[in-house]
Amino acid sequence: MTAQFQAPRGIPDYIPPSSSRFVAVRDELTRAARLAGYAHIELPIFEDTALFARGVGESTDVVSKEMYTFADRGDRSVTLRPEGTAGVMRAVLQHGLDRGALPVKLSYAGPFFRYEKPQTGRYRQLQQVGVEAIGVDDPALDAEVIAIADEGFRRCGLTGYRLEITTLGDDTCRPAYREALQAFLFGLDLDDETRRRAEINPLRVLDDKRPEIKAATADAPLMIDFLSDSVRENFESVRGHLDRLGVAYEVNPRLVRGLDYYTKTTFEFVHDGLGAQSGIGGGGRYDGLMSQLGGKQELSGIGFGLGVDRTVLALEAEEVADLGAARCQVYGVPMGAAALDRLVVLAGELRAQGVSTDLAYGGRGLKGAMKGADRSGARFALVLGDRELDAGQIEVKDLADGSQRTVALDAVVADVAAALHG
Repeated sequence: MTAQFQAPRGIPDYIPPSSSRFVAVRDELTRAARLAGYAHIELPIFEDTALFARGVGESTDVVSKEMYTFADRGDRSVTLRPEGTAGVMRAVLQHGLDRGALPVKLSYAGPFFRYEKPQTGRYRQLQQVGVEAIGVDDPALDAEVIAIADEGFRRCGLTGYRLEITTLGDDTCRPAYREALQAFLFGLDLDDETRRRAEINPLRVLDDKRPEIKAATADAPLMIDFLSDSVRENFESVRGHLDRLGVAYEVNPRLVRGLDYYTKTTFEFVHDGLGAQSGIGGGGRYDGLMSQLGGKQELSGIGFGLGVDRTVLALEAEEVADLGAARCQVYGVPMGAAALDRLVVLAGELRAQGVSTDLAYGGRGLKGAMKGADRSGARFALVLGDRELDAGQIEVKDLADGSQRTVALDAVVADVAAALHG
C-alpha cells in the first residue's frame, strides 16, 4: 500500500473554512499599509546566503541556527528568506530606488522560513506582512510605521494586545553601553557559546529566552540609561507623535529584537493570550544596513514584520468569530438542466455586480439544494424551475426571515443587488 503523503513538519496547510480567516487577516494588515502609501514589492523566496549573514547578523540565532541554507545546482549557497528587510534593501539598491523620491515606502506579504522546533504559533514556514520606509530619519515616520501596524491589528478586530517600545541608541551612545554591558556579562558564569555571543554582540545575550540567562541578566545595564542627548530627544519625539495619534504604548527598556540591524526606535506588539509565543509583530529603525549591503550612500530605514499566523491565533484567543467568515450572499437553486443554464448566467451577472454567488450543482433535489443554501450562509436563495422559466420569473427567498417573493428574471440581478447594497 502506498504511504500517504503529509505536509513537512512545521509547515501548516491553510484549508477551508479556517483559510478564509487567514486571508482576511493578511488582507486587513496589508490594507492598512496601502492606505498610508506603501507600494507593494514581491521578493524572491530565496536569496544569496551572504545577504542574510551580512544584513541580519552572524551572531543572531536566525543566521547561526535557523536558516534553511543549501547549495543550488551551480554550487551557489542560497537561503530561503528568514525575514524581509534585507531582501527589500537589496532590491532598493539593485533597482536604484534609493536615487528617487525619499522615503521609499514598500510593503510585502508572504512566507518566510526558519528551522525551529514546531509548536503552536512557531512554524518553520511563517506568514508575515511587512513594511519598510527607507531614506528618511524622522521621528514622525517612526510613529507612522508603528501606527500602521496598530491600525492593521485593530482592523482585524484585535483588542487585547499591547505595544512595547524602546530605543536601542546609535553610534553616539552604543559604544559606551556595549562596554558597560560586556563588563557585566563577563562577570557572569556563562557557557562558552553565550560568552562568544557576548563578545560579538552583547545585546544578543539579553534576548536569550533561557530562564537561567534571563535570571542572570536581570540586573544588567540598560541602553535607556546610556542615551545621548540626541537619541533621547529623538525617542521623546517618537513618543509625542504616538500620543497625538492616539496609539497606546508601554516603554520597555529591556526590549531587544532578535536581529542585529536595529538602532534607535524599536518596538514589539505582544498578546498575552498566546502563552510563550506572545509576540504578534514588531520592528524598528535600522541605521547602517545599507552600507553593510554595499550601498554607496547611507540611508536609514524603519519597518516591521507582523505575524499573520499569530494574529489569527490571537483572534481565536479573543473569540473574534466573524472575521473571514465565508460570505456567500446569493445561492442559486436550479430545478432542472434548463434552470441551471439560466442560473449560471445569472450568477456571472451577480458576481460582476460584486455579489458573492454560489450554485447547487450536481442535480440535487429541492430539499438538498436548500440545505446547501442554508449552509452557505447566503442572504438570498434564487429558486428556479421549468414553471418559473416559462413565466419569465424567479423565486427570491430571504433566508434571514423566511419570506419569499416573485421577481422577473430580467430584473432579479438589479433587485438582489439593490437589496444587498441598499
